[in-house]
Amino acid sequence: MDVTVPMVGKVTKVLVKVGDQVKENDQVATIEAMKMEMPVVAPISGTVREINVKPGDEVTSDTVLMVIE
Repeated sequence: MDVTVPMVGKVTKVLVKVGDQVKENDQVATIEAMKMEMPVVAPISGTVREINVKPGDEVTSDTVLMVIE
């Protein structure tokens, strides 16, 4: 499942790496939007298969941050 964000922002932290096991609602990244840091959580439990962003990247609501299977 693709992990996306609801708004435009900048990635400040990526808290997982490829191969990590995550549970639904675990925080996997942080973005800064409207001068506030917002957690990005896993939509499902599973394994992180790919990470498509790094800290400093600008993202929009259609950017796939990572894939969890």
